[in-house]
Amino acid sequence: MKNNRLTFEICAPSVQSAIHADLGGADRIELCQNLAEGGTTPSFGSIQYCVENLSLKTYVLIRPRPGDFCYNNEEFEVIKKEVQACKELGVHGVVVGFLNPDRSLDLDKTKEIRELAGTMQLTFHRAIDICADWRSTLRQLIEIGYNRVLTSGTAPTAFQGIPVLKEMVQEAQGRIVILAGSGVNYTNGLEIVNQTGVRELHASCTTIKSTQDLNISPDLYLDSSNYEHKESDLQLIKKLVSLQIV
Repeated sequence: MKNNRLTFEICAPSVQSAIHADLGGADRIELCQNLAEGGTTPSFGSIQYCVENLSLKTYVLIRPRPGDFCYNNEEFEVIKKEVQACKELGVHGVVVGFLNPDRSLDLDKTKEIRELAGTMQLTFHRAIDICADWRSTLRQLIEIGYNRVLTSGTAPTAFQGIPVLKEMVQEAQGRIVILAGSGVNYTNGLEIVNQTGVRELHASCTTIKSTQDLNISPDLYLDSSNYEHKESDLQLIKKLVSLQIV
């Protein structure tokens, strides 16, 4: 390979996670929230903080709700406003995905966001993993001008999706970046890279954190969402980024 340098993107579900990604040496973040529901659009304040205070690149997930990727007109208007706000804040890239009910690519919405995004990078997220035909979708994304695809190779995890990820890299032929994500960590990252040819890895590196006094019974806080949260761990990020030398 001509370029052996790996690029690491951390899926950051909070500002503190983003700070850890920056300190850990990651190249960029995919800033989001509600990771337990697959991720949704983060707050304006979180986006602004990361753009203004972190040295790595900030990509923002634009997803107004959990669930499928078929958005009605009102939801799409919200998406467009959020993309425009990201552009005005100086965000480096946005992450989106649009499908029709038959799981084909929603060409109109995909093209409209390409135009609206301007010079921002565009990642098509894991909606491609449930689309009807990933090959045709990938070709359409290349033609429209998207920069990368976040994918697990149509499998629950990127490690399980190695065979399809390899085919995706071959299909892309350098015209679009294949970003491998889902279940990626420092124990399997190099094997995914070596077996597929991907050069970019996406990982959350999260652990469970609590800021409550552990001597107080959690029963007082109802369910765990009241005293625990997922946070990208600095040490796990450093271990992942140490895979840079291949």
